[in-house]
Amino acid sequence: MLQKHQSKLDPKKKYLQVALNSTLEEAHRIINQLPQSDRIIVEAGTPLIKRYGEEGIRKIGEWWSARLNGLPAMPQIYTKTGGLLGLIINQAVKQNRTKKAGRTDARGIIEPYVVADLKMIDRGEAEVEIAYRGGASAAVAMGSAPAEALNAFIAACEARGLDPMIDMMNVDYPLAVLRKLKKQPPIVILHRGVDEEKGNKQKMLPLHEIRRVKGNYDMMIAVAGGDTIREVESAIFNDADIVVVWKKFYESADNTASLAEEFLAGIK
Repeated sequence: MLQKHQSKLDPKKKYLQVALNSTLEEAHRIINQLPQSDRIIVEAGTPLIKRYGEEGIRKIGEWWSARLNGLPAMPQIYTKTGGLLGLIINQAVKQNRTKKAGRTDARGIIEPYVVADLKMIDRGEAEVEIAYRGGASAAVAMGSAPAEALNAFIAACEARGLDPMIDMMNVDYPLAVLRKLKKQPPIVILHRGVDEEKGNKQKMLPLHEIRRVKGNYDMMIAVAGGDTIREVESAIFNDADIVVVWKKFYESADNTASLAEEFLAGIK
């Protein structure tokens, strides 16, 4: 049996992943309204990373660490955070690479979990370095990438202490991709793209692939592309471990806390 990288996430828990795809200003506002829950993952989305680079990943990690630990709201600045608060937060983000998400360390600091959605398709090692320098907990590659790139990506994540995630958007047979890999990722993302949904209202979430993948491999499944409570509950009912959402939070940014609580209640 092929080896599998062990994730920092707890496979016994269900998680809500909030994708932050716009500006750092909006990310700052949303993060500071999220409930303090170790079942919430924050994601530096692809458009945000393209706009701000590794510094965008770093600021999201700092802000979520502060919020998660009930510390004073971090300033909406893009420079390195200073002072005692900055030292605590930066150290927590740095140590996050090797610790279980949600675990409380000796100082009582809860470790955040931050996903860098790189959508890697080539140069796996080089792109993982971006996520690592930004303090991410996990990085994302596309399942449509060559097997050689995915193998390099998974190896680089493991060497740097990050969780490799493989996004199967526009992949008809995720199992065919997984069977070509030297080592299995701990998390696979089954994904209905934003433009897919807009262009084809009949396009369904690929929930049928959850049991097919889990029937062959011991790994966590994230489902992305559904934003209604009904879709969240359907994903969990079909044995998903992580539900990725974003649109609802942008439509009602001022109501983020209650929306997150509603989603968390739906994925117990």
